[in-house]
Amino acid sequence: MNRISYSQGMLAVFVLSLVLALSGCSDKAEPHEVYLAGKTMGTSYHIKFYDQQAERDASALQAEIDSLLADINQSMSTYISDSEINTFNHLAANQVMPISNDFRAVVTESIRLGESTKTLDVTMGPLIDLWGFGPDKKPTKRPSDAELATMLNNIGIDKLRLTEQGLAKTVTQLALSFSATAKGYGIDKVAQLLENHDITNYMVEIGGELRISGKKPNNQDWKIAIEQPDAPPGERKVHLVIAPGTNGIATSGDYRIFYEMDGETYSHLIDPTTGMPSRHDLVSVTVLHPSAMTADGLATALTVMGMEKAQAYAQKHDLPVYLIAKSAQGLVTYASPAFKPYL
Repeated sequence: MNRISYSQGMLAVFVLSLVLALSGCSDKAEPHEVYLAGKTMGTSYHIKFYDQQAERDASALQAEIDSLLADINQSMSTYISDSEINTFNHLAANQVMPISNDFRAVVTESIRLGESTKTLDVTMGPLIDLWGFGPDKKPTKRPSDAELATMLNNIGIDKLRLTEQGLAKTVTQLALSFSATAKGYGIDKVAQLLENHDITNYMVEIGGELRISGKKPNNQDWKIAIEQPDAPPGERKVHLVIAPGTNGIATSGDYRIFYEMDGETYSHLIDPTTGMPSRHDLVSVTVLHPSAMTADGLATALTVMGMEKAQAYAQKHDLPVYLIAKSAQGLVTYASPAFKPYL
């Protein structure tokens, strides 16, 4: 996660119908609600589904989920010293490391999104460190042009080599971080596990990102709320309610994490093309996609782009995207043509 905790709060989607206890049901022929919650990836997960199998052992299912998420975290967390990602990050240049299927899936999609957007780069961990970002940190000094130039020469997905044998890097200093894709991948894996158990009406949430499938009882749509970006500090208000259908949903925003230095306001998100933090323009980006991992990565990439480029990208790729930006006149919103059916 680009040396930033899985739990940092740039995510602003929340589920209107989420409850914190199992709901009872006396008629076993009717779907009954099951709610599971736990800890993973430095944050929490919440799962709700409607089950017609009254005899299902929910605790056994949760044990499967916890084991699956533990494996993903062991693979992709930069906070676990012997994780798969840290093992790769400590390799010297041109050493090929065999990688797990999970790791391959995430790095493959991360490279694809990076090549497509130019604003998502999973090798930016050292650049983020150079700026001083990380848990509870704020930059106090702008890196020099020389420092930035040197750093930009040592990062970039073009310096990764993915083959059937494994993954290598062409410069030793390069280090991976899956902050924009790992949570989404975990959600996708949990969703697949549920479907393998013939559970098709569900909501899976990890750290604010979601994947939803099917319907609630009585053919009701799942309803998701996008948060109001300019709500007073400490308050959460609904900006917009959508019915996302069967999709992953990710929201990225920098309205809670930004800083001021030398009279300028900067986002905590860094543009890999310049090495500079993005300016405080787009404050909320919501993306719908069948894959929560892809939605997760795209939400971050579009936020870095800014309003105009994000609109153009969404239109070019026919993506369901909802954007909120600050302007002199207040908040400005944009719903892409592909997003409008979900309003």
